[in-house]
Amino acid sequence: MTALTKLFRTTTFRLSLTYLALFSAAAILVIFYIYWNTTVLLSRQLNQTIDAELTGLAEQYKAGGLDQLVRTAAARSQTPGSSLYLVADKDGNRLAGNLTAVSPELWNSLGPVEFVYRRPAPGGTERRLAFANVFRLPAGYRLIVGRDIEDRRDFARSIRRAMLWGLGLMALVSIGGGYWVSRKLLTRIDAISATSRTIMEGNLTGRLPVHGSGDELDRLSESLNLMLARIEQLMAGLREVSDNIAHDLKTPLNRLRNRVEEALREPHGEPVYREALERTIEEADGLIKTFNALLSIARLEAGAGGENREQLDVSELVRDVAELYEPVAEERGILLKADTAPPLVIRADRQLLGQAIANLIDNAIKYGAPAAAQENDGAEPEVEVSVSAKEGTAEIVVTDRGPGVPEAERERVLNRFVRLEASRCEPGSGLGLSLVAAVARLHGGALKLEDNAPGLRVVLALPIGGETHVNGAVPTVSPGAETRSA
Repeated sequence: MTALTKLFRTTTFRLSLTYLALFSAAAILVIFYIYWNTTVLLSRQLNQTIDAELTGLAEQYKAGGLDQLVRTAAARSQTPGSSLYLVADKDGNRLAGNLTAVSPELWNSLGPVEFVYRRPAPGGTERRLAFANVFRLPAGYRLIVGRDIEDRRDFARSIRRAMLWGLGLMALVSIGGGYWVSRKLLTRIDAISATSRTIMEGNLTGRLPVHGSGDELDRLSESLNLMLARIEQLMAGLREVSDNIAHDLKTPLNRLRNRVEEALREPHGEPVYREALERTIEEADGLIKTFNALLSIARLEAGAGGENREQLDVSELVRDVAELYEPVAEERGILLKADTAPPLVIRADRQLLGQAIANLIDNAIKYGAPAAAQENDGAEPEVEVSVSAKEGTAEIVVTDRGPGVPEAERERVLNRFVRLEASRCEPGSGLGLSLVAAVARLHGGALKLEDNAPGLRVVLALPIGGETHVNGAVPTVSPGAETRSA
């Protein structure tokens, strides 16, 4: 397909031609209507003028006969204007009037008639159009009264000429404008198509061009770019999950297999086999828990969770979860405090939100242990959970006195299987806070990280109105609004 053929087949060019046809038809109808009404008006005025002159001549004829008619016609013929008069005998000899000669057709006519006559003009004579009434008088005499209507014919020619030139100019401008607009639009469409082809070939970093004009193509490109960014994020997450699964799950699977082989390598008693089976079940439970967490994150990011939303008091929910974790915190020598005095009602899924709060508290207890506190100038090991309303959102804040998260790592810690603890002596798979972030996105909120000086301050912000993002769309999060993974 040639560039010109492709241009002519664009919707913009076709619309331009359609608008040209419709506008031309409307213009023709309007011009014809104006011309027809003007012609009718001029014809009516012409007939009224001729009838008035005929009435006056008829009165003169009745009053003084043929002689009076001839004198009146001769007098009126001397008046400058477009009126035409002729009084002639039966042989066609002119007795009075400014018509010097008539054609046989006009002489033999009766009543209203259009005819062409000649009159003197610079350089000779000229042919002009006239309209007259022909009357036959007694004894074969003729009376012709008319008016020159050449100006009306010139007017009609001017109307036709203006219409043809106007339509031609309109067609030229419309086709030229359609060509220019179509070419400009086609250039942008070609750029979008080229970018789309590179994306289909696997380059997910490509984005559709945005010219900044704010038109419908820019709005479409911006929406598609957001979609492409989301797809790129999901694909990157999928690749990362696949790599992490292969890396993080390989070790427990090998450990499980080695333990079974060790138990089978030599004959042992029932206690040894029982211990091996119990540890194998424990490893299998850990693997099942990891896969369940991965499935939950996938469902939440796809927008498939949170069907059981209800109006709930988030302060009460935080108190209940904190009460469950008090024995765990006490066992690790950490003071767990819950500051949730004012009730705060939001619309959310109780089970998902409770799990997210539990993950935050569990994460804070792990990294706010006394050993971590001693490295922070002997600060008292403490985890505090609070709830407050701020700018239309309910903020669930969990703070600890642990080592915190380096600023360079804050963007990475929400990814699956990411653990900042190099020794990995603490139990966990690095999925806890990924699940919290997914719950926050599902409810239209965000997970933010702040420095607690020392320690970490994690903020789970949820809209009080309960707005959600469909299909896991990523809400706007301020820079640095991430947290570490368990």
